[in-house]
Amino acid sequence: MLFRLFLCFTLIPVAELYILIHLGGIIGGLNTVMLVIITGFIGAYLARMEGLNTMIKVRQNLNQGLMPAEELLDAFIILIAGLMLITPGLLTDTAGLFLLWPPTRNTFKRFLRKKFNEMAANGSINITRFH
Repeated sequence: MLFRLFLCFTLIPVAELYILIHLGGIIGGLNTVMLVIITGFIGAYLARMEGLNTMIKVRQNLNQGLMPAEELLDAFIILIAGLMLITPGLLTDTAGLFLLWPPTRNTFKRFLRKKFNEMAANGSINITRFH
């Protein structure tokens, strides 16, 4: 796990720098900076809108006495996307925008559900269900 974190904290920034420098050589430094700023603004707007929509769904489910499990998973993914959008760079911005887009977020959510089920079957985590 420590090695994976090391790779994430070294390879991702190096890849981001490489892409930004290479893109800056092609379209210019100012245009590259503007592109990063624009993706940040678009991402912040989308994160806010998706977060608000998810919170509304959570409240509706709670008011109906239902457990908002899907919505909480959506909120977690939106949080991850927001963190990726805070990180400067085009790779992380692109990944964050894909996580905010509902079709790709649903694909990622299915992947997470599958992993949670595998972990529960292996005994790595214990899930208590209240009925």
